[in-house]
Amino acid sequence: MTAPIAPAAASAPAAPATPPAGDPAARRTARRTGRPRRGASRAGRTLHAGPVAYTILILAVLVSAFPFYWTIVAASRSNADLAQVPPALLPGPNLMRNFEAVLEEADIGKALLNSLIVSGSITLGTVLCCTLAGFAFAKLRFRGRGALLAVTVGTMMIPPQLGVIPLFMLIAELGWVNQLQAVILPGLVSAFGVFFMRQYLVQSLPDELIEAARVDGASTARIFWSIVVPVARPGMAVLGLLTFMAAWNDFFWPVVALTSSEPTVQVALRQLGGGYVHDQSVIMAGTLLGTLPVLLVFGLLGRQIVGGIMQGAVKG
Repeated sequence: MTAPIAPAAASAPAAPATPPAGDPAARRTARRTGRPRRGASRAGRTLHAGPVAYTILILAVLVSAFPFYWTIVAASRSNADLAQVPPALLPGPNLMRNFEAVLEEADIGKALLNSLIVSGSITLGTVLCCTLAGFAFAKLRFRGRGALLAVTVGTMMIPPQLGVIPLFMLIAELGWVNQLQAVILPGLVSAFGVFFMRQYLVQSLPDELIEAARVDGASTARIFWSIVVPVARPGMAVLGLLTFMAAWNDFFWPVVALTSSEPTVQVALRQLGGGYVHDQSVIMAGTLLGTLPVLLVFGLLGRQIVGGIMQGAVKG
């Protein structure tokens, strides 16, 4: 008798093949199931600094902050204390006395006001003019654009000392010697600022925004104020801070064009510590007074500048 034929065993369903991580099907499956696709955990992992990185950062901060700390120590000591070996490393009691000596030897109040006027005017003029020129070189099409940009960048290779004599002859002809405009006008535009804003706008300002504004009938001036300026604000803030610091610390041209009757801070500091033996503590006290406004500006605007840079980087 023939044995009955056993029914065929039901074969187990084959496991579906896992699609590659970059496959669109894998992304759809991950969205449906709520599980991250392969490689996503590694991509979103947060990197943490180790002890070596923290050690390097702490050393960099100490090396960078020590000159300013030594200025405070020297400004609060006497000249005899600074001549000791080893020198004192803690602040002393003579800070206010040295400040009074600074005010007696130099008109530091007028110098601070003049430096504020000069640095503020140069900063505003440089930011506005360089942003306009950078926008023209980055997004506008005109004949000779490349040649003009090359000439502008090429001026950065010329030492500024070569132009001191003709520039002084010009301001003497205009009757501007010992006047603040002799220091302000030559610094209203810088080749570095033009190149910096040009590079920033090339990367941050899409051509589609300008084309859309053209289609809507906006003029070039309207495009600049309504589109370019909001996009370029982080770059303008950085350029403004760098320009303000450079104008505040400039010594060579102000000491040529101005005298002690109309000084900037750097020109007024030259009058301190006079005599056969220079009083280094008084000089350091004047230097500290001249540095505090720059630190104040950076403390007030530094967070906004860094935040604007990070916001522009994320949007870009």
